[in-house]
Amino acid sequence: MATLAFPMASLHNRRMTDIILYDYWRSSASYRVRIALNLKGVAYQAVNTSLLEGDQKAPAYVARNPQGFVPMLSIDGHDLNQSLAIIDYLDAKYDDPPMVSSDPAERAETLAQALVIAADIHPVNNLRILKYLKNELGQDQQVIDTWYRHWVAEGFVALEAMAPDTGLFGGEQPNLADVCLVPQIYNARRFDLDLGAFPRLVRIDAACNEMEAFQKAAPEAVKPA
Repeated sequence: MATLAFPMASLHNRRMTDIILYDYWRSSASYRVRIALNLKGVAYQAVNTSLLEGDQKAPAYVARNPQGFVPMLSIDGHDLNQSLAIIDYLDAKYDDPPMVSSDPAERAETLAQALVIAADIHPVNNLRILKYLKNELGQDQQVIDTWYRHWVAEGFVALEAMAPDTGLFGGEQPNLADVCLVPQIYNARRFDLDLGAFPRLVRIDAACNEMEAFQKAAPEAVKPA
């Protein structure tokens, strides 16, 4: 099992004001958090935590993040996990720009849109699920890719209907739904999903990717050398 780029024990000596993101470049959950940090202008140090090499299962990491997932954000003396919980913390601490509205109905609508991805599409297509299909259930790659595309397309049908005719999910500025959408579109393209049926989602993705905060969070922009 590979070790992290920065030994876990050394982190106890860092200043409590340091913000450290335990990150994997191709993790869509990590991608969400990178976007949110960038949108809010929060500087952070990234620690590459390779899912392929098993860094997330190292005992020192699991001691701080019992699920052994990425991302984990070390901030203000806390080790935060689960991407939407991390973004919620950032939204409470750095309120500009807001990821959800203060209006209860608008907040609920944004959460529902974001959760189509974070709760319905992503969990059944997570790397550990795909590896289980291949290694334990003996499915070939074609079957696995078909599985992936099926669940993304099913979620995108609903999300396309929820999407606005113009602008972003957040209107003139990105919100939580936009932050979740862009990584999922990226993954959909990786798995060759035909996006022709989702013009609103493609339009929103393109508009978001014109923004520096999204560009700097993109997997290719943060991939370790």
